[in-house]
Amino acid sequence: MTVTGVDFVALQVRDIEAAADFYTTRLGLTRAPASPPGAVVFTTEPIPFAVREPLPGVDLDSGPRPGNGVALWFKCEDAAELHDSLAEAGVEILRAPAPSPFGQTFTFADPDGYAVTVHDG
Repeated sequence: MTVTGVDFVALQVRDIEAAADFYTTRLGLTRAPASPPGAVVFTTEPIPFAVREPLPGVDLDSGPRPGNGVALWFKCEDAAELHDSLAEAGVEILRAPAPSPFGQTFTFADPDGYAVTVHDG
């Protein structure tokens, strides 16, 4: 058996509706027409993305930041414009915009503290 690649990404969050609102309002993601119970799935491509209730035994407050050690990247059309919009809304910026091999990149903290990197290259 061979793994063929990443097929789905979900963040376990404290408040599904607050997280879903953040990703729709601040990042412009669109909710999928149907989601399973306890989750909100977005129509991202090529890999679906969701926010969901924590699995049993998951403690989102056990470390310095949920998902510490995992890199989650989103592609957008204009990273600088998104950065400015998030900063103006009071979203914590963890790394300022900078050029990279993947275009302009920056990192912010979502409402649960996950570090999310955005690039436009």
